[in-house]
Amino acid sequence: MKAIPAKQLMPGKNEVSHEFWPHAWWKLMEIRIGIVPIPIYFLLLALIVGFVISGKVPTDISVSIAILCVGGFTCAEFGKRLPFIRNFGAAAIFATFIPSYLAFSHLLPDVVLKNVVDFTKSTNFLYLFIASIIVGSVLSMDRTVLIKGFIKIFIPLAIGSVVAAIVGTLVGTLLGLGAFHTFFYIVAPIMAGGVGEGAIPLSIGYAGILHQGQGDIFAQVLPPVMLGSLTAILFAGMLNSLGKKYPKLTGEGRLQPGEHDEMQPDEEKITDQMDIGHIAAAGITAISLYMVGLMCFRIFGFPAPVAMLFVAVIFKLSRAVSPQLQQGSFVVYKFFSTAVTYPLLFAIGASLTPWDKLVAAFNVVNLITIVSTVATLMATGFVVGRWLKMYPIETAIVNACHSGQGGTGDVAILTAANRMQLMPFAQIATRIGGAIMVTLSLLALSQMK
Repeated sequence: MKAIPAKQLMPGKNEVSHEFWPHAWWKLMEIRIGIVPIPIYFLLLALIVGFVISGKVPTDISVSIAILCVGGFTCAEFGKRLPFIRNFGAAAIFATFIPSYLAFSHLLPDVVLKNVVDFTKSTNFLYLFIASIIVGSVLSMDRTVLIKGFIKIFIPLAIGSVVAAIVGTLVGTLLGLGAFHTFFYIVAPIMAGGVGEGAIPLSIGYAGILHQGQGDIFAQVLPPVMLGSLTAILFAGMLNSLGKKYPKLTGEGRLQPGEHDEMQPDEEKITDQMDIGHIAAAGITAISLYMVGLMCFRIFGFPAPVAMLFVAVIFKLSRAVSPQLQQGSFVVYKFFSTAVTYPLLFAIGASLTPWDKLVAAFNVVNLITIVSTVATLMATGFVVGRWLKMYPIETAIVNACHSGQGGTGDVAILTAANRMQLMPFAQIATRIGGAIMVTLSLLALSQMK
């Protein structure tokens, strides 16, 4: 259906309308909190308060989505409007850590928190988001530079990991933590790939090797994971600001010069020419590729998002997906990055980010060690990326994801950096880099015992 021209919707230059309805109302509907029009925002807020007062919030998916939208976009809006720190990823930080604090302090009504936690854990919609972002960004990349980017990104990632491990361990040792404790309980967890893929396998492995309780060890390795991710989010926001001041240092989401979005349609094409069926088909294609990844995990033990990533790359390079479907994939990617990011971060903060564990790492010695590790990882990525003739800001941001909180950290870091297109490379840093770090740490510990 063709869009109605704006001049038919609004009064002309010489037309003066003193009536509130409908033109002033239409203007009001164009003022938004995130993606939510102001009148709808207050309507949703009033309805949520009404359900809370009644003592029961419906568990329908529609209600859960409404709660996450109101919560996520409200927190992000605060971050976007704060002077100075809004330039350093405050929107992503607020959308993640405000709900974490509210849940910990019991300031979020129990019925609302239960709705958010149950919905997040039962649907696991984080992976729907990651699947849509990965497939959309891969299929819209330039074919000629895609494979080069995947090969080259391992170099700054590998060098950055080694240098960060050395620097972080040295800093912790000089501050009195000891080399053993610094590396195995601070540095390794930071780069282990998050909680599920990093902190938990590390704690299980450490417990078996050292004959200690897994719960006690997990309590020690979790805080550095949380604080390392927060540090990476802050630095990613700073790099985004740096890129605005020095455009030559950034590709605005592209990893190397000469790269472009091969299938990116313009708005007119989306409105007038693109078949909605292609967008829907792209969505189910992303889900199908994720299911392929799940099967690879079941058969080979390979992380599902990484398997999905490589299958998407094969589809792109072999021209297995039509141009129309690739354009549809780009629209799916844009939809999820625009509409789902902040609600997802709110859900992650409320249900998967323990505030007390984050605060537990806030002592000066731990903080300096963690910041030194993450800063070195990103700085090395910046320098090596520039040496390889890649955009240094992008390579530094990809390296930052190696110190993130798994898939949730990738979302927050890339949101703070406004570089969601880098999700495929972020998954390599998080999943493959994390798996290598866990394996090497356990091997080293077993030899030292």
